[in-house]
Amino acid sequence: MLTHDIALVFERYARQTLRSKFQMLFGVLMPLLYLLFFGPLLTGLPLGSAGDSWQVLVPGLLLQLGLFGASFSGFAVIVEKQTGVVERMRVTPVSRLALLLGRVLRDAAVLVLQAVLLVLAALLMGLRAPLGGILIGFAFVAVLAVALASLSYALALRVSKPQEFGPVVNALSMPSMLLSGLMLPMALAPAWLDALSHLMPFRYLVDAVRAGYVGDYTGTAMLYGVLVAAAFAALGVTVGTRVFRRAGA
Repeated sequence: MLTHDIALVFERYARQTLRSKFQMLFGVLMPLLYLLFFGPLLTGLPLGSAGDSWQVLVPGLLLQLGLFGASFSGFAVIVEKQTGVVERMRVTPVSRLALLLGRVLRDAAVLVLQAVLLVLAALLMGLRAPLGGILIGFAFVAVLAVALASLSYALALRVSKPQEFGPVVNALSMPSMLLSGLMLPMALAPAWLDALSHLMPFRYLVDAVRAGYVGDYTGTAMLYGVLVAAAFAALGVTVGTRVFRRAGA
């Protein structure tokens, strides 16, 4: 049964994560540093969007957490290939979809937990946002994690060494961060850069979470964000499952 297989895989990798609490906390360190050292610089500045500086910065940091945390999750598969874990899994009767979803759901759970810690710290620093918007932000982090972790695992199965994996992920994630307005709204950018950012799917997720943080749940920003996030997750899981089946992983 698919759900049973997913639960087994999820439990296996969740136990691994729980044995490494340092890894869980270290993943949220960079967004926390941005929050502590970059957030106060924005206080009172005209950022060209609804909400105060914390309602602009925190949604971007949440999705930055999902972007980098999930994009590099494929490193684990490279290690498993080198240690023979993938070879042993190839002979198990567990479905390849379950092998993928068990992993990515673990990643989504870890990133949502880290997002909760980040928001709690932001609340202490002055963030004020409706509960509905905060929960919507966690949902977008989870969906983004599922999409990007699936693609990350697919890429990891295609490469043979970590030296090949890291540069590809960096080459894709850095432009995504810069062009999606994670740190500052793209309304502050020149017209040509703002137009170019609309080609970046993450832009719509950032805009949607920022809309949720000011209580706008029914506007076009939220609609586009939900549609893009759902399509991106479907694409990621489809590609990841196809690669897992071909690789017999």
